[in-house]
Amino acid sequence: MKIAVVGAGLMGSGITQQCAQSGYPVVNIDTFAAAQEKSKTNLKLLFDKKIAKGKLTAEDAAEVLARISYSTDYAAAADADLVIEAVPEKIELKKEVFSKLDGVCKPDCLLLSNTSGLSISELAAATKRPQQVIGTHFFYPAPVMKLVELIRGLVTTDEVYLKAKSFIESLGKTTVDAPEYPGFIVNRILVPMQNEAAFMVMEGCSPEDVDNAMKLGTNMPMGPCELTDFVGIDVMLATMTGLYNGFHDSKYRPCPLLERMVKAGHLGRKSGQGFYKY
Repeated sequence: MKIAVVGAGLMGSGITQQCAQSGYPVVNIDTFAAAQEKSKTNLKLLFDKKIAKGKLTAEDAAEVLARISYSTDYAAAADADLVIEAVPEKIELKKEVFSKLDGVCKPDCLLLSNTSGLSISELAAATKRPQQVIGTHFFYPAPVMKLVELIRGLVTTDEVYLKAKSFIESLGKTTVDAPEYPGFIVNRILVPMQNEAAFMVMEGCSPEDVDNAMKLGTNMPMGPCELTDFVGIDVMLATMTGLYNGFHDSKYRPCPLLERMVKAGHLGRKSGQGFYKY
């Protein structure tokens, strides 16, 4: 089975790595060659560190890297049996990707979307094979996190669901069936908690107190403010906005503090400033 992954960002690179580590030949497709070069460099550095620590042999690392190829052309997915889309969480961008894939992929190719909350049915409608489209929500970092949410579109067939489930499990992941509603399972529960933490900071609590309370009181490994900084405050705001627009329920109203932080460029770890300084 040959796999194609579209997107060389954090998620696309991680999914590409996981596929290769699981024994699959995989081509990573991204129209920005610079993103692929960064992905290649980061993966080599990661493997070099593992080799230095004795967690990976040089031979095994070379085998994994040999299974990965790169292309800036969607035509590279023409012989793929399964394609995983992992571009930024923008519905129009993802629909454009699916339309392009539909035009180059062979008729029986499965099209998977790594989305954290967008409509699978809407993405599927951008193709002439909506029954072969399914959501597979990986979590960051993809090679480490064990969970993948499976989300069926309105017309996703049982056969496609079972094939996708079998493939994901072959990567060593555990799957859960999530409803096609904004946020699916994890983000629908987790993100409102992070949003509530932002409200508490806005009302005067320190991020340290909020995080320590949740870590020591509920045994969370990372507090909600730390987690929001890690994921990205802009990503968090976009997800919360998606929940609010999807359910039209005030309990999903994004915290105004998040909006102010994004406007100020305080996006968390990636910008050096969020709830904490880095």
